[in-house]
Amino acid sequence: MQLLSRKDFSTRVSSDRKVQRIPEVTVDARWLSTGIGTYTFNVLSRLKACGDISLRVLTLPQHRARLELFCDRVDIVDANIYTIREQIQVPIAAKSSPMFHAPHYNAPLLYPGTLLVSILDLTHILDETYRRTLKSRLYARPMFHVVARKAAHIFTLSEYSKRQIQQTLGVPSEKITVTYCGVGPQFKPMNREAAQAAVRGGLGLKGQYILYVGNLKPHKNVSTLLRAYAGLRTDNGLEQQVLVVGNDPAGRPQLQALAKDLGIQDAVRFVPHVTDDLLPMVYAAADLLVFPSFEEGFGLPIIEAMACGTPVVCSHAASMPEVAGDAAVMFDPKDPEVLAKAMGTVLGTPDVRERLRSKGFIQAKRFDWQDCAQRHYQVYREYFPSVSCSRGLLC
Repeated sequence: MQLLSRKDFSTRVSSDRKVQRIPEVTVDARWLSTGIGTYTFNVLSRLKACGDISLRVLTLPQHRARLELFCDRVDIVDANIYTIREQIQVPIAAKSSPMFHAPHYNAPLLYPGTLLVSILDLTHILDETYRRTLKSRLYARPMFHVVARKAAHIFTLSEYSKRQIQQTLGVPSEKITVTYCGVGPQFKPMNREAAQAAVRGGLGLKGQYILYVGNLKPHKNVSTLLRAYAGLRTDNGLEQQVLVVGNDPAGRPQLQALAKDLGIQDAVRFVPHVTDDLLPMVYAAADLLVFPSFEEGFGLPIIEAMACGTPVVCSHAASMPEVAGDAAVMFDPKDPEVLAKAMGTVLGTPDVRERLRSKGFIQAKRFDWQDCAQRHYQVYREYFPSVSCSRGLLC
């Protein structure tokens, strides 16, 4: 399916909306946390600006107020993800809608209408740690294959993930649309001293720090960051601490134990969560963002940090080169010594930091949430003629 340019898209929407309103699209908005939630909320909140669309969402009780601001209808489906219960309740709630968009691979298999699915990455079946687990073998692997066959169309967040979906799940290219994530307007250049003061007040963290943002699951590779930092601290006597923003009930204790074994427990601060208002300040106050993942569908912290003016060092694996471009220093995620060298170069060389900062601003501007929403809207439009005719709505 060929994507329209922004100019052609705007002209087409302006013309088409005079004669036709998109019938109802129902979106699963139960998961509004982590990267999936950020993606879902930012697309939903911008769809109305793309054209005349009737937007309905299924969500949990605690999310109702946020979604009512821009959705025509909000229905409660209080079922956890990855459960049999959601496979019963979600298709029942959505059966009257001609089109359903699931923003994750836990799509409702019994839904009778046109199903669109977002497969943001294939970590659960590609990453070495995950694919050996019982959950991957019994749920993720078969679910990915079934959903890929059932979906009329698939959204994903990078060309890397598109290639993986084609190769691993056997999905033809024309059935997949890449919709890059965007950078929210709150992530922008700001006064560094003011940002540091906000971090001191909000987190009680004094002094300089190296930042990691993301969950603590094995594929995020935070252990390599800790090992690299320990080596660099021993060799260079670093002033910076490490601030790890993110949580995982299983991963956090293991990483804390590793920090203790490495003798850096007093220099590593684990913060499970920061508020949306504070997060841009956390980026802006950092000396460096390190993003060491093995597997990643996009890597949103990379461009959020760049937009705030923070230099980035990231893994050269998966989608990271595509997202970071030439605006980051890259390294082999399996090699702590290479990471330590990259961190030391950036921290110790003002010219390198300034170059990364300048290129980062340019790179971050490539990614826009309104563009992401428009790509979704365009695909919805492409599929509605067949949906409408089959149900006698617009023919």
